[in-house]
Amino acid sequence: MTPAAAVDAYLGELAGQRRLSPHTLSNYRRDLEKLLAAAGELPLDQLLVHHIRRFVAGLHGGGLSGRSLARLLSAWRGFFAWLGARGLIRANPCEGIRAPKSPRLLPKALSVDEAAQLMQPLVDADDPFERRDAAMFELLYSSGLRLAELVGLDCSAIEGIVHEGEVRVLGKRNKPRLVPVGTPARQAIAAWAAVRSALALPDEAALFVNTRGRRIGPRSVEQRLAQRAVQLGLPQHVHPHMLRHSFASHVLQSSGDLRAVQEMLGHASIASTQVYTHLDFQHLASVYDKAHPRAKR
Repeated sequence: MTPAAAVDAYLGELAGQRRLSPHTLSNYRRDLEKLLAAAGELPLDQLLVHHIRRFVAGLHGGGLSGRSLARLLSAWRGFFAWLGARGLIRANPCEGIRAPKSPRLLPKALSVDEAAQLMQPLVDADDPFERRDAAMFELLYSSGLRLAELVGLDCSAIEGIVHEGEVRVLGKRNKPRLVPVGTPARQAIAAWAAVRSALALPDEAALFVNTRGRRIGPRSVEQRLAQRAVQLGLPQHVHPHMLRHSFASHVLQSSGDLRAVQEMLGHASIASTQVYTHLDFQHLASVYDKAHPRAKR
């Protein structure tokens, strides 16, 4: 089996057995292609620990961050484990190798006032596509959805959102979860649902459609949100995941319930959710610095 064929077979199994998303599989393929490029003519079964260390050092010297290298090593390690299970290599050369540490960046979130500004109706709010955009962005912020979860929603979700105040989504690895939906988002979805049928093709099941009447793509959502932020005078670039961060940060600031936020975000580990406690502390520290007479300014 050639190295390229081994990569194809490995990714094929990941797609079929672990149900990884196309985006994740694309990242895996890109990382494994870096491995094949670094190895060159050296066969996979002859790669040793010192080879992998040299590859990682070269990529780090080329500007790849510690976080990216950690993901890359995880992909390589899994691939070599797969080869080992089939008797194609004798040992996993990635075992024991750690990526260099890099500072953990806090997720960027909007303030409560900025989020409210972003959700303001535009001048041409009666435009059906402005209704669609308002519904998408309200739902992202109201329920903390991932972008892929939003564009994957079908019309069958309308009943639960509008009348029951909840939305069922399929998260990573097709893991379902039920998330509450706030009143402004419910109203925005109802307004969009009233005009959607005139824009969507008859056989299209998607809740949100593009100008061609088909399911809207992630890139289109990103562009519309960035455009809306500029129109409404926000001083920073806004992307869909920032609304998810804002949802988590604002709910945690108000409730302090980390487990509830974890459940609503669909995080498998609470460690992924704990990053928002640092955002909350930054908010508290900012208030302290402005208000306390002994604070350092």
